[in-house]
Amino acid sequence: MSGSFLLAWLAALSWAWMLLQRGRFWLIERPVRRPDPSAWPAVTAVIPARDEALVIGSTVRSLLEQDYPGLLRIVVTDDHSTDGTAEAARQAALALNAEDRLLVVPSAPLPAGWSGKLWAQSQAVTAAEKAFPESELWLLGDADIAHAPGELRSMVARLLADGLDMASLMVRLSTSTFAEKTVVPAFVFFFRLLYPFRWVADPLRTTAAAAGGYMLIRRSMLTQIGGLASIRSALIDDCTLARKVKDAAGRITLDLALATTSTRIYQGFGGLWMMIARSAYTQLRCSPLLLAGTVIAMIIAFLLPPLFVLCGSKAWFPGALAWIEMSLAFGPMLRFYRMPLILAPLLPLVALFYLAATVDSARRHWSGRGGEWKGRVQAATEPGRES
Repeated sequence: MSGSFLLAWLAALSWAWMLLQRGRFWLIERPVRRPDPSAWPAVTAVIPARDEALVIGSTVRSLLEQDYPGLLRIVVTDDHSTDGTAEAARQAALALNAEDRLLVVPSAPLPAGWSGKLWAQSQAVTAAEKAFPESELWLLGDADIAHAPGELRSMVARLLADGLDMASLMVRLSTSTFAEKTVVPAFVFFFRLLYPFRWVADPLRTTAAAAGGYMLIRRSMLTQIGGLASIRSALIDDCTLARKVKDAAGRITLDLALATTSTRIYQGFGGLWMMIARSAYTQLRCSPLLLAGTVIAMIIAFLLPPLFVLCGSKAWFPGALAWIEMSLAFGPMLRFYRMPLILAPLLPLVALFYLAATVDSARRHWSGRGGEWKGRVQAATEPGRES
């Protein structure tokens, strides 16, 4: 049997295993709605913001307009913005006559050993502990999230009913531009392949992940793990926090949001490339060996099957089988993002884009530009995480 036959069958069998054995990562499952609790805990939303004047107002407004029966306050850390971020946040609260529910704190200079986002987030938590001591839950979020009106109510009810310590949502990313339509569904698909959400929620498995745009965590749990200082240098802060919580025997979940969305728009492929390249090599623990393994695995699983078919190789049948399997796996994600299913066979092209950005992530790390974001550079190796 030739090498091409072996590789094609390896790809086909790999996709069969992933479809059947990897936590059904490809299925889009809706979380079950839980009944309202007898009492609603006080929640404080914590938002780090650096030059986010264009989006912070809508984020603050969507939080203040939440259909949440309990106390809800917001703390925004203005991380040395130069575009009027703090004023935009205040004006949003003023327009709703809710100035007393918003606290804006200026960030102190970034100390050594901290990532910019986590330092800003940590200062917001510290300010919230002093200003709103009754808070039982922290909603750790981003400055570019449009919160659906009933989202917090639903998430708190689920966290309490299921005895969770942290519940996270991967918000619906923008697909308004051609570049986003091309890359975003596959980006979320790859994330779920790496971190099957069923495995994240399974306390018997080590898989831990979260999405930084929306993380609802018990104040007591964050204190128990040492606060945000315990992950101060993490570039992939959301998954690192989830790992800490799960290591502390905490229960976590991660789901896809239906109506809570990101308001950040990527006009071209360059911004999406940087989104991947910023942290992909860190995700591989900054390991050349893991990078080489990832390159080989993606070539075999995603790129060779269509090549065997289109080039008329004798291995066309197992190649076609693998191509069909990956297309079937990708279909539910395309449907979730309201994209035509006819695009499913094009997944290998997006995988090539993703692979190239991952290699570039390693190049940036080796050149001292790892984790570059908004004028700051951070190249840190995070603790290993199993999936």
